Amino acid sequence: MYSQNTGLATLSDMDYLDVKNLAQTGEGMYLEFKRTIPSAEKIAREIAAFANTNGGTLLIGVDDDKTLIGVDGYQEEEFLLKKAAHELCDPRLPITVEIVHFGKRDLLVIKILEASKKPIFVHTADRDVVYIREGDQNKTASIERIRIIENENSGKGVTFQYGSDEQKLFRYLNEYSEISVEKFSHLIDVSERTAGNILVNLVSAGILNLFTKDNIDYFTFSRRCES
Repeated sequence: MYSQNTGLATLSDMDYLDVKNLAQTGEGMYLEFKRTIPSAEKIAREIAAFANTNGGTLLIGVDDDKTLIGVDGYQEEEFLLKKAAHELCDPRLPITVEIVHFGKRDLLVIKILEASKKPIFVHTADRDVVYIREGDQNKTASIERIRIIENENSGKGVTFQYGSDEQKLFRYLNEYSEISVEKFSHLIDVSERTAGNILVNLVSAGILNLFTKDNIDYFTFSRRCES
């Protein structure tokens, strides 16, 4: 049960009925719940994905069918959360961990704000990865999406030159509406890296939008340009 400590966790103003009602809304863009925390690395993905997108809430002690089950004491989960947010996320993230008593067990409500400094990388055994939130899932961000996030948070303006490559791109989009980096690189006969750079600059300039379909990034005209 909760006692005064120097960790992250504090006693919540919510009660278990509040958590139950929140869980009933279902997982989505801003909400995820889990029975327990499987590992620091896995929960770091959840935390970073929310922080890289629009923020969100994690409920620990809630089953996939939205049933409240609680955890047998919060200390181990708190330790894993602290490791995830402060050691595995780079830059480290401030998170709020609230304890809700549920009989002899505890529920945890973790609140993650959208990061002011993006992107947030997660240190894994193999490499550093950027995760984003799409619907009720966390996705690995592509190189192009990472660069767009970096541009959005740099505070610097983005310029582009309207040349023959851009003309070919706009003609293609007028006919087919969307294009991948691979397709664009073939269209203008350049490397995928060069093609990606052109597309990223156009997204950052507000000319194009990026969306993901079947784990592939596609670029299309922004609504602003279509109107």
